[in-house]
Amino acid sequence: MHLKKLKITVSLAASILALVHIFVPAVTVDIIGVALLLIALIPWLAPFLRSVELPGGWKFTFQELEDTTLRAKDAGLLSDINVETETKYSFQLIANDDPNLALAGLRIELERRLRDMAERADIGIRNQGLGRLMRELAKKEMLTKQQVSVLSDMIQLLNAAVHAERLDPRATKWTMETGPRLLESLDTMSAGSDG
Repeated sequence: MHLKKLKITVSLAASILALVHIFVPAVTVDIIGVALLLIALIPWLAPFLRSVELPGGWKFTFQELEDTTLRAKDAGLLSDINVETETKYSFQLIANDDPNLALAGLRIELERRLRDMAERADIGIRNQGLGRLMRELAKKEMLTKQQVSVLSDMIQLLNAAVHAERLDPRATKWTMETGPRLLESLDTMSAGSDG
């Protein structure tokens, strides 16, 4: 409900500014008026957009993390832990203050778990990139090809998000909800490889 109010507020404010800008006789229709109308539409188009970049370096990223989460769920990479009550990882503690750093922390935790899995499978991890490690884990049947694909995409998204100037506020929510479930699932998979 809160998101819908925000959408309405942004659209209404931008529409009013655009109308004033258009209908005040001293002001001609220009790029500012068009930009304000586009801003009014962005909240409603968000589910269909991958990204929107506005003048001044504002970039909003939509959908990628959510799409990858659905794929991760289909690939069996998300545990069913209750993320509402648990704060187990350092990235969870800083997610609201520094979302970029939280995403970097999640990326580091993912890499650590994949390297631990590789060590348990007697895969040499020295000087190995994550892509190769994941392919080797798939050869040893510790990860499926679908899981390797999802993890590769997720790591690329996390890398890109870490370097973004402006993050979609939903990235913080995603980090808090999906990150722990993904890590718990990898821990379970790794522990299962011991037996």
